[in-house]
Amino acid sequence: MRITRRSFITAAGTTALMLALAPRVLAKGAITRYPEPGVKILDHRFEKYWVDSALIERVATGFRFTEGPVWFGDSRSLLFSDVPNNRIMRWSEETGRVEVFRKPSRHTNGNARDRQGRLISAEHDSHSITRTEFDGRLTTLIDTFEGKNLNAPNDVIVKSDGSIWFSDPVYGGLYEGRNRKFEHPARVYRFDPATGQASVATADMAGPNGLAFSPDESKLYVVDSSGKPPVLRVYDVSGTRLTNGKVFVDMSPGNSDGMRVDMDGNVWTAAKGGEGFDGVHVFAPNGDRLARILLPEPCANLCFGGVHRNRLFMTAGQSVYSLYTETQGSVRL
Repeated sequence: MRITRRSFITAAGTTALMLALAPRVLAKGAITRYPEPGVKILDHRFEKYWVDSALIERVATGFRFTEGPVWFGDSRSLLFSDVPNNRIMRWSEETGRVEVFRKPSRHTNGNARDRQGRLISAEHDSHSITRTEFDGRLTTLIDTFEGKNLNAPNDVIVKSDGSIWFSDPVYGGLYEGRNRKFEHPARVYRFDPATGQASVATADMAGPNGLAFSPDESKLYVVDSSGKPPVLRVYDVSGTRLTNGKVFVDMSPGNSDGMRVDMDGNVWTAAKGGEGFDGVHVFAPNGDRLARILLPEPCANLCFGGVHRNRLFMTAGQSVYSLYTETQGSVRL
């Protein structure tokens, strides 16, 4: 085969991309001593969730800004957004291979699965919540409210009754595909896919971001990342509304983004604020800080996955990290 300058550059670029996406492999002879030094236990209650022989692993890197991790147990794969690169990626737990799942993704940020196992996505560029059907078709569930475009849906979760809850803040720019005049105040919405009806769940935050239900779904945790100070708030779920909102934890001197709740009701939240703060902070249901899982990059979001749903996946900066735990992500059946 004749090698031209173009084919050489193309091959070199492909090789560089595959190396960038490859899982972390320790250099020959390199040893990391157990227990993982990046796990900082601050309260003895966290010890039951800690695996003393599990290390923080960087399973993929080479992106611009990773977000929206969601686990697909049926294919043992993790989907996550690479927001500025306008794509959704897929990482295989069995092979470690990373590939493009969708491009363009219309600058998708948050992702979830509905009760039928379909992908639900919050898209910045199309100001919409979409559903990926089993045959790959995209269905727009909602992109307007009261005759005006949504702003730029950020995070999305699905309740056990099938209702979809999503945050729609008023921040962003060209880098993440949401450079437009926003037509609504910052809100959290509830959408019923069975009726096509949407309603405002709450509008009392400066910048609603990550969302997570308590195990019994009686409470909803919401990150107000534009609040001063930035906080996690907790609400009572009263039908289609959120009521009795109050501060759960103050994330000063840093901030938060996405979060998940485990089976015991502990809140695992992304943290960013510099070295020694970046990673995941774990809070008990009463707001006590139990632990910090420190990462070398600011964490944006996380989810539980793996064969036993006890593997914590963390989208952070340009990478995706994981850590095995002795708990599971909350799922109400």
